Amino acid sequence: MGGGSMKYISILVAMLMIAFAADARAQKRVALVIGNSAYRHVPQLANPINDAADMTGKLRGMGFEVVSGHDLDLNGVRDTIRDFVSRLDGADIALFYYAGHGLQVNGENYLAPVDAKLSSAIDLDFETVPISLVMSAMERSAKVNLFFFDACRDNPLVDNLARSMGTRSGSVGRGLAKLGTGIGSLIAFATQPGNVALDGKERNSPFTAALLRHLGTPGQDITRDLVKVRRDVLAATDGRQVPWDNSSLTSEVVLVSAPVEKPDETVGKAVAADAGKAGAAEADNSVELAYWDTIKSAEDREYFMLYLEQYPQGAFAPLARMKIATIERRAAEAAARKAEEAKKAEEAKKVQAEMQVAALAQGDSLPAGDEPDGVLVQEVQKELNRLGCSVGSADGVWGQGSRRALGQFERHSGVDLASLEPTAAVLGALRARKARVCPLVCGRNQEEKNGRCVKVPVEAKLPPAEKKNGEATRKASSGSCPESALVAATQMANHGRIGFSERTDFLTQIHSCGRKYTCSRVIAGSPWHCRWR
Repeated sequence: MGGGSMKYISILVAMLMIAFAADARAQKRVALVIGNSAYRHVPQLANPINDAADMTGKLRGMGFEVVSGHDLDLNGVRDTIRDFVSRLDGADIALFYYAGHGLQVNGENYLAPVDAKLSSAIDLDFETVPISLVMSAMERSAKVNLFFFDACRDNPLVDNLARSMGTRSGSVGRGLAKLGTGIGSLIAFATQPGNVALDGKERNSPFTAALLRHLGTPGQDITRDLVKVRRDVLAATDGRQVPWDNSSLTSEVVLVSAPVEKPDETVGKAVAADAGKAGAAEADNSVELAYWDTIKSAEDREYFMLYLEQYPQGAFAPLARMKIATIERRAAEAAARKAEEAKKAEEAKKVQAEMQVAALAQGDSLPAGDEPDGVLVQEVQKELNRLGCSVGSADGVWGQGSRRALGQFERHSGVDLASLEPTAAVLGALRARKARVCPLVCGRNQEEKNGRCVKVPVEAKLPPAEKKNGEATRKASSGSCPESALVAATQMANHGRIGFSERTDFLTQIHSCGRKYTCSRVIAGSPWHCRWR
């Protein structure tokens, strides 16, 4: 291509970029920023007021009309939201940023003003503001809606509300709940739904600090901005906090246009020289992102092992490793629960058999109108207390408290009692149990140990799953297997087995040598990647 043609192309590209930048400046952009630090009834937060102030300056620099407020009580929050909503008509982009305390109840998310106390269940409706109030107003008025919530901090208001709700406290969750979005919206949380984010020891929280660095990178789509935010937060928190986002955007959203330079021969040559490299890098990123989107919700660790093999230094490699550890931990916990249930069932069968024998020997109920023997009642009460099914004082009087304790024993031991009255057969069944039956109820951050509630200093980490014996067996049986799993899969296809298929993107097969392999690909037409299992 001649120099004249290259110059013409450079000028054309520059004109298009200028037109795009002018269009971005012509957009109507409105933002709501709230930061609450000075809570009156719970300990104050250090960062939200700084986070909100810095985010306000950042957004104004990107052309947003910002409605902001800090340390707002309930009336202040509602008035600020009303002011923001009144400005949304005809907005191209609407943005809502909140830093402070938030909570979820029954899957609904709420913002906590600084005067919130939540000392009773009914206070939720009168002392907080539902996030859906802001979201619905934005999605009715603006074309593109962006939500950023740095509100997943450890929240003592949640403890107040849970205590007041008693048996219904299970509906109060940690952090914020996952939110659905309308078309053209993006939601970003400081951490995964249901988890607690860190407030940080610097001027800003880890999440907001990363947003301030990367939001509005010139010429870059906002979804790529959030990938860089996620990397920074993972690094700053040693992997303990993972920002989460959910998008239904239908086109790229670039908050700041790329800088426009004067077109000349140098620009044209630079564009031509870098075009091949930039195209290859973008294609690789697109393939990796598409691959991750297809597996991120999977519960099979093999998907994430394959991702790490293909992208050991990929953008989502830390998340893949955490996902593998989580899947392995849940599998170990499920196996432990199954073993414990089997053990209890076996003990229940044994006790049931002993009770049946005792019943045959001396009967299992009292004649109508007879009072139980005081000595027998006292012995039964002592045994119930020993097994953790508390009756209080063993006073020899068989009342409702004693019947309730015996009912707990029946429920937790799996033994089927003929009645909840003290009999010799019941006493024999109680004495047959050597360990605690009724569970010890411990407080928060405590666990049962040797029949007592003790504080849990740190969360125990499970040892890695044992797999040496399995690997040794597999190696011993794979002497005639090809070294490459891809070669093995090709051989199976050539011999008329299932092999590769254009209708699937993931398969697991057993080679004729007896060894199992797994193959996957990102999309139809892309290369297969196989590995021995």
